[in-house]
Amino acid sequence: MSAHRPHRGPHPRTAARQGAARLRRAAAALAALTCALLASAAIIPAAWAVNVIPNGGGDPAATVPVVAAGMAGWQITSIALGAALVAATAAVVLDRTLAARRAATAA
Repeated sequence: MSAHRPHRGPHPRTAARQGAARLRRAAAALAALTCALLASAAIIPAAWAVNVIPNGGGDPAATVPVVAAGMAGWQITSIALGAALVAATAAVVLDRTLAARRAATAA
């Protein structure tokens, strides 16, 4: 007599892991979409800015331009540096998380 029953079908934890993986992927996609929308919302107002002349014509010599040449080079450099640091940090965290998960499943 044997008390062992053959196991059929996937393990119950496997379905939970697959569901959690789908949820994580959906959350990551939603976060990426949100970041893209926020970035475009920050850029669009500056892109659509125009110099409007009042109906009275106004005196063009009386207006003094505050910014004459757009964004300074150091600002562009600092934005690119910040974006690179954020991307590198995210890549390291993701790599360590995946490595820990692989080590946990292998053990």
